[in-house]
Amino acid sequence: MIILANLLFIQYVSCKKFLDENATPKKIIPSKVEDLQGLLDDEQVLNQRSPKAMALSADEYYLTDNDWAKLPETERRMYIWEKERLFEKGANNDWGNIYNNVNVANIVLTYIDKVNGTLEELKNVKGQALFMRAQALLQAAFIWTSVYDEHNATIAFGIPLRSDADLNKKIYRATLKQTYTQVLEDLKLAAELLPMQPKHVVRASKPAAYALLGRAYMGMQDYENMGVYADLCLQFKNTLLDYNTLDVGPVTQFPFAPRLSNGEIIFGSSIVSTPALNISYAKVSPELYNSYSENDLRKKVLFKDNNNGTFGFRGSYAGTISLFSGIATNEVYLMRAEYYARQGITHAAMEDLHRILEKRFVAGTFTPLTAHSPGEALKLVLKERRKELILSGLRWIDLKRLNKDGASIELKRTVNGKTYVLPPNDLRYALPIPEDEIKLTGMEQNP
Repeated sequence: MIILANLLFIQYVSCKKFLDENATPKKIIPSKVEDLQGLLDDEQVLNQRSPKAMALSADEYYLTDNDWAKLPETERRMYIWEKERLFEKGANNDWGNIYNNVNVANIVLTYIDKVNGTLEELKNVKGQALFMRAQALLQAAFIWTSVYDEHNATIAFGIPLRSDADLNKKIYRATLKQTYTQVLEDLKLAAELLPMQPKHVVRASKPAAYALLGRAYMGMQDYENMGVYADLCLQFKNTLLDYNTLDVGPVTQFPFAPRLSNGEIIFGSSIVSTPALNISYAKVSPELYNSYSENDLRKKVLFKDNNNGTFGFRGSYAGTISLFSGIATNEVYLMRAEYYARQGITHAAMEDLHRILEKRFVAGTFTPLTAHSPGEALKLVLKERRKELILSGLRWIDLKRLNKDGASIELKRTVNGKTYVLPPNDLRYALPIPEDEIKLTGMEQNP
């Protein structure tokens, strides 16, 4: 990973022509804010390689025995929640992709005070780098740490926290408390620096930082702050797409073009491509598919009929066959609705839920849902959260936090006649760190 990051830095700055062709790595010094923006604008690397582990491990899809057998060994093992060897060796796994983003962000933050640019440009680029680092670290926390618990967060394992561009420094695992504190600090500063409207949704913005803060607090089960930041985001970005306006045909992609032009998107990123999650392999869980009523347009818009009794997911907001891992207003409305329900403000929770559902049902057919108590409202919100955010990677953290609250959701998969089970709160919800990274750094492995 360290070698890759160094090579990436050389490659980035070389392609931006910071210096002549014969420049050595030591002489490659960015001088303009545009140079740093160029590092952050490598969308193919920084926005299209979100981790696949969360989506692979969750309960929204299944594979046939034949398709499972075609997968790389590491993905076969991840599908059945094996305890080790879940990540291929080298830098091109989830760990390497996440920490590459951290390293690029740190390079930008190292040089941001040493380059020329207007104050607004410098603030914007610094904010983007802080957002990128926080997003990457939060993804890592969702994958490789146990669910957040305030009672043991000061001693529980977190993840390595790199805060500068010196890749020779020995890394170690911070505590869970330190991990989330770093994420929150980065995002709060990013929210101060970023513009309200980015030039493109692959760049971060103030609403994106607020929304990601809401997601981070959700992972911590700090639902009051989750609601505060979800509301802040929605004050500035609250567009919802009316599914009645979509032209639903036989295409495999979400029926909206051009890519990432969906008005709900606040920040655009996608999960790295993998055979297991491809529409031709992954079959949507029948229980999940059947939870959509006939007048619910999501049943037609989000899924492709395989003409054999199974259905594939084609509802990615990425606008490609890759799965969307970014931030959109539907998620933010659901966070605020969950906050209201947990606070006992039932009518407000249902209002937010209805705002989404009115855009998802055939025009004139939606009947408002009824909740007679905050508990009923919360159940409805969580049910719609699962249906609305399917295969975005968020189900994994939802399983972790909801099981901690007593949801008792047990996962089962059957391969070649053998049933594999992941019980609630199992230690395997914190995936093992890649073995080669453990050997290289000497970090503690997850139990």
